Amino acid sequence: MTTARSLGLWIDGANSLPAGTHNAITDVPGVTVGHRTLQGDGLATGVTAIVPHQGDLFRSKVRGAVEVINGFGKSAGLVQVAELGTIETPILLTNTFGVAACTEALIRRAIEKNPRIGRQTSTINAVVCECNDGQINDIQALAVTVEDAYAALDAAASGEVEQGAVGAGTGMTAFGFKAGIGTASRRMKIGKEGFTLGSLVLANFGRAGDLVLPDGRRPAPGEVSGPEKGSIIVVLATDLPLADRQLQRVARRAGAGIARLGAFWGNGSGDIALCFTTADPVPHDGPDFQTVRAVSNDHIDIAFRAAAEATQEAILNALCAAPAMTGRSGKKFPSLADWAREHNR
Repeated sequence: MTTARSLGLWIDGANSLPAGTHNAITDVPGVTVGHRTLQGDGLATGVTAIVPHQGDLFRSKVRGAVEVINGFGKSAGLVQVAELGTIETPILLTNTFGVAACTEALIRRAIEKNPRIGRQTSTINAVVCECNDGQINDIQALAVTVEDAYAALDAAASGEVEQGAVGAGTGMTAFGFKAGIGTASRRMKIGKEGFTLGSLVLANFGRAGDLVLPDGRRPAPGEVSGPEKGSIIVVLATDLPLADRQLQRVARRAGAGIARLGAFWGNGSGDIALCFTTADPVPHDGPDFQTVRAVSNDHIDIAFRAAAEATQEAILNALCAAPAMTGRSGKKFPSLADWAREHNR
């Protein structure tokens, strides 16, 4: 698989944090990722699933937070995440018109495991995030189904993550190039303990001509586009113990990684970051009081750096792994990997 590192577009600096084994969000123990790709007959879309742990998420919720950098989006479940600070379903990524099908799939899966949901106990807060892949995909086809969401969930696995034009990223573009799904991770050490933070992005943002590579070069795909109308979803996972407010503070630093590449979060851009920790899960029927461990704010800078670095590299990986593709109108979206191979000679 082509990545920013394999093309020489990402070189660790003296102050960079080390990447995890797979340089992926799945380097966080227990986190898995799966894709369902739909392509052909005008379709270029799909679903990507991020599963925080392998138990029953409704019964054992992960603590999480959301940072809405720019809110031009149609996601589901974010209001409750912001209010309660927990995530109780896998996180599904898809296109704008696939949110309803993915939400239904998460609800049905949760009820299968917990028939009391909505009757003898609370309802379920399905978390689905989206970007508009309509430049390439026929989004009016409403192609994403409940079964496609199930397939992405069932495909979720640990280890290496397929990137680029796959799953929810199949029809996405960024900075005028073909883009999609990207991921990266960073290892952190605080005292004698080691932790991991991983970022997975659905990259569909940025004006053509605005991309800035880590070495300062500005690759242009041809014509410079008009106003930014894209979006990016960033999902951050970590095993570092973080308090509720700290989770949102870490999520906010994903914006630094996005901005380093030249984006300014335009009016028409939906830029959303979710962050969850697998430490100290919240039981559905828990005790009256729960003890939560949290890193000292005096040591949280390393998590901020990890979030910014991993998100920046994840976006570059989304761009590098995706092959060139032609949109519905005939517009060509070139591959950043092809540009790099030509200009790195």
